[in-house]
Amino acid sequence: MTHPATSLLKRSLVEMLGTALLLAAIVGSGIMAERLSAENHALALLANTLATGAALMCLIAAFGPISGAHFNPAVSLADAIRGGLKWREVPAYWLAQLSGATAGVAVANTMFGLPLFFISHHVRTGQAQWLAEFVATFGLLTIVWGSARSRSPFIAFSVAAYIVAAYWFTSSTSFANPAVTFARSLSDTFAGIRPQDAPPFIVAQFLGAACATWVFMWLAPIPKDGFDPVLVPHK
Repeated sequence: MTHPATSLLKRSLVEMLGTALLLAAIVGSGIMAERLSAENHALALLANTLATGAALMCLIAAFGPISGAHFNPAVSLADAIRGGLKWREVPAYWLAQLSGATAGVAVANTMFGLPLFFISHHVRTGQAQWLAEFVATFGLLTIVWGSARSRSPFIAFSVAAYIVAAYWFTSSTSFANPAVTFARSLSDTFAGIRPQDAPPFIVAQFLGAACATWVFMWLAPIPKDGFDPVLVPHK
């Protein structure tokens, strides 16, 4: 999932930049959608969904050849479980993703004339939503590993399309990303989540990613020479 010739520092910076742009798209499009939708929540969610999916597809295509375009601590964990990312590199990826996500929210808030950070009061809790986050992340990693095994050239589209769909078929609207979940608690806008609601989401996400990885390791093992690349083909 990573380019072996690229230094960890460069890959981490790419992860930071990509995650920042992803969060700017998620939160920024949520703010714009909320302002323009005249309180039509379905329309706002549709706009937020399409913007997020489009941004994610472009970011994976652009940054996948450098860092693997994880932008997600759960994906980095799953990649380490399968041997694609070295365990000693995981903390650097996580730090980059968390920092980038926080910066992306700050940029989105500032672009729309809002405080740099302001704690969300958007309630997202309950067993149904925790299960939804497990399902959303399990499905995400299933798409990643299935596409990796077949070396699909359309993995950027596949991952983005799955997230677009999961926005609508999960009760949680598919956060499916611990860094995204934490960062969205710092914006009291359409895409926000209360800080106290974030930890169960994050636990469910890590569990979903790990379970999908272990299941796929049993169902369809990827040979060692198949670990690189995962997200997009590169030399």
